[in-house]
Amino acid sequence: MKKRFIEEQIIGFLREAESGVAIKDLCRRHGFSEASYYLWR
Repeated sequence: MKKRFIEEQIIGFLREAESGVAIKDLCRRHGFSEASYYLWR
């Protein structure tokens, strides 16, 4: 199965979350699930 996001994108998402963006909003804006976020974290 093809990866949908490259590592650099995932790192960017995680940094954005660290800066205080709500996880739910971050996931909705970029099109991934909260479960994916918690796996990447």
